[in-house]
Amino acid sequence: MTETPGSPTPQAAAPDRERRPRVVLGVSGGIAAYKACELLRRLTESGHDVTVIPTEGALEFVGATTWAALSGHPVATDVWTDAHAVPHVELGQQADLVVVAPATADLLARAAHGRADDLLTNTLLTARCPVVFAPAMHTEMWEHPATVANVATLRERGAVVIEPAEGRLTGADTGKGRLPEPAEIFEICRDVLHRGAQAPDLTGRHVVVSAGGTREFLDPVRFLGNRSSGRQGHALARTAAARGAEVTLIAANVTLPDPAGVKVVRVTSTAELRDAVVAATATADAVVMAAAPADFRPVATSASKIKKTDDRTAPAIELTVNPDILAEISRQRVRSGAVIVGFAAETGDDSGTVLEHARAKLARKGCDLLVVNDVSGGAVFGSTENEAVLLAPDAEPVVVPRGSKEQLAHAIWDEVLSRIT
Repeated sequence: MTETPGSPTPQAAAPDRERRPRVVLGVSGGIAAYKACELLRRLTESGHDVTVIPTEGALEFVGATTWAALSGHPVATDVWTDAHAVPHVELGQQADLVVVAPATADLLARAAHGRADDLLTNTLLTARCPVVFAPAMHTEMWEHPATVANVATLRERGAVVIEPAEGRLTGADTGKGRLPEPAEIFEICRDVLHRGAQAPDLTGRHVVVSAGGTREFLDPVRFLGNRSSGRQGHALARTAAARGAEVTLIAANVTLPDPAGVKVVRVTSTAELRDAVVAATATADAVVMAAAPADFRPVATSASKIKKTDDRTAPAIELTVNPDILAEISRQRVRSGAVIVGFAAETGDDSGTVLEHARAKLARKGCDLLVVNDVSGGAVFGSTENEAVLLAPDAEPVVVPRGSKEQLAHAIWDEVLSRIT
């Protein structure tokens, strides 16, 4: 069997639960190197044993003393230091995860071409564990055909290359190429580490996820809305990125930090959500509608704040029905073979149980999979945990027990992958 840098192999194992997971943090020579200190802190404080391998360029930004003090391990950049221990082999062989943040254009090129001219690139060649690259560079460098080809090569070999964020770069420049926030890189690393030897099985797939709750304004101050926090949608986006997907997250009034490696489109109303979802669906292999769009909107929106009257009579508000986005994209099927997933926040009542209402919704919407949440008493909303039943018209229900929203997200992606053609 041919082995390539960064590729998980059948022999690779999940981290030993009897010891601290071993992480190699590679840091290459970009201005964003200082942000790796925050990533290192999060890794060590969450119980990981981290060895930092900076490049010579990285030491121009953050010194070896800082890395040694924060990690508790000595720092070297070359293969000659402590040569008797063969560090360029040992570090890669013993690691449960290698993450390079920031990964410059030069580092990505050297990794893609199998260079072994310093300790970090040697370690990448000997690693048989999951490898994550968090690129950071100017937009022109990220978009250059050479970098595009290098990223594609690394992904084909099984590495997770996170899409850089958009924002302020070095100097006055703004664009795509910014290192994602360390907290979000940490979440990707934790997810990849948890999956162990499992390959990034969504590589080459484009998935669209909606999150949050829409708002329909009555006047400049008041709106009709709901309690959706967007946490489940963010978990779906983050886990998809960790599994290698190109992710478009359409966020409706979400205040959470943007997940690393994800394109975020911000919307407010159901009409805006509909337009963004339809546009993104044209190239999507899967669409997961985790957002909670308002079912109704006011027929008219007041241009000024609606005032109380002297007799304190409440104004009458006429409502109209909003577009049914899930039914529309399920019916149109812009891309053949795309998997459409809906969410149903249900409560039981005199007319039926939660699952009975959900089965009726599944048939009505025409989607491939429906994630059913029992929200009786306000359960699920804003929580870091979730539980659900996954309904499909052609299979038995899948019960996902209570756990983190990331666990439910992975269960959903597993079902999606079994249906993508």
